[in-house]
Amino acid sequence: MSIYTLGIDIGSTASKCIMLEDGKEIVAKSLIDVGAGTSGPQRAIEQVLAEAGRTREEMSFILATGYGRNSLEEFADDQMSELSCHGKGAGFLFPEVRTVIDIGGQDVKVMRVENGVMTNFQMNDKCAAGTGRFLDVMARVLEVDVEDLGTLGAQSTKYVGISSTCTVFAESEVISQLSMGTDKCDIINGIHQSVASRVAGLAHRIGVQDQVVMTGGVAQNTGVVNALQEALGREIHTSPLTQYNGALGAALFAYQKYLKAQK
Repeated sequence: MSIYTLGIDIGSTASKCIMLEDGKEIVAKSLIDVGAGTSGPQRAIEQVLAEAGRTREEMSFILATGYGRNSLEEFADDQMSELSCHGKGAGFLFPEVRTVIDIGGQDVKVMRVENGVMTNFQMNDKCAAGTGRFLDVMARVLEVDVEDLGTLGAQSTKYVGISSTCTVFAESEVISQLSMGTDKCDIINGIHQSVASRVAGLAHRIGVQDQVVMTGGVAQNTGVVNALQEALGREIHTSPLTQYNGALGAALFAYQKYLKAQK
């Protein structure tokens, strides 16, 4: 009989859910663009159960992670830190991973991973600089879609430095560049370089070792990935499941916890 486990990652800006069969195969996944404190987590769970044609009762173990994991105390069997879950998920997708860089909506995490287990980390959660929120603000000021930042930044022909790492001051810098008639593509490239330099600084504190894997929504922005590769001097691996990494790790831990409970 198959064992089904559910991993739910409730972030600040999105809710992600993954269902695993026997700790190996992804049966269903969902992503709702609202996170903690909203209907997002419940909708993400409902979507996954519907897609898999399964019920809550058929789940052997449910584990919640992320910024809003405490909000699911009544629904989930257990909860874990997103740091552990991101290490676990990345190790499943990339067995050779040693460094995980996760850029979420509200924070940046750099983790050292050994055999899929997180052994050390550095985190920037005091300031929005370099996060998904930072890029959202910049896209709004530039009047472009955040999804288009990577493509537009790639069209840059000259370097424009955005020196401030503070979201408020960087916003002023961008407005100032626009008023001088600076090309948007050059500004976007400058923003990507600014994010990369901040994240690289965090990464160097724990030491960067190959294989380097990037997770989180910002990993879908090729401009940031390329700028970070340049800043670190290393190849960065990403997966189409980049946004689901925390939920995947949670579902894997759920499977382990279920097996342990059976012994």
